[in-house]
Amino acid sequence: MTYAVKEIYYTLQGEGAQTGRAAVFCRFAGCNLWTGREADRSRAICQFCDTDFVGTDGPGGGKFKTPEALAEAVANAWAAPTDGAARPLVVCTGGEPLLQVDEALIEAFHQRSFEVAVETNGTLAAPDGLDWICVSPKAGSELVLRSGHELKLVFPQEGAKPERFHELAFQHFFLQPMDGPKRVENTEQAIAYCLQQPQWKLSLQTHKWTGIP
Repeated sequence: MTYAVKEIYYTLQGEGAQTGRAAVFCRFAGCNLWTGREADRSRAICQFCDTDFVGTDGPGGGKFKTPEALAEAVANAWAAPTDGAARPLVVCTGGEPLLQVDEALIEAFHQRSFEVAVETNGTLAAPDGLDWICVSPKAGSELVLRSGHELKLVFPQEGAKPERFHELAFQHFFLQPMDGPKRVENTEQAIAYCLQQPQWKLSLQTHKWTGIP
């Protein structure tokens, strides 16, 4: 298959359980919950997405005809020595990366010594071989992927309350305050919830206030 990628860039993970870890972000184009066009926002299942995942015109983006070609582009974006104790990390994100990520691509990443993480809305089954699965459920969608390493719930969402997910098979449970005009209020509510329900931990989008891409 041909992989459509919006952008590839080296950065630090800004949120969730791996906050602060160096990684290559590989942002796939396309999503099954919103077209990415503002004209379609009112009809989207996910109403609050603030990510540009339309097209293949971002830095490092393009259409890659083989898994090896995409894995090589990701490897070339890694900007740190590869002889240390930590494996290089690629974070497959989107949009919705599981529309495109498959076992052949995961194997191509592994051949280049990458640990492979995915950030998904959980509406699609995950291929075998992923090293880290982060699921971010969206209200109004069917949650197919009900286990993994990290569940990161944007909060609050009417129709996607934390109680709906707390018995799922994840190692970490995070509430991430929804950005936007009510960010301060949402953060206060998330803090209060985590204090009352210690199974949940607070995730902040540190990249937004540190200026990290």
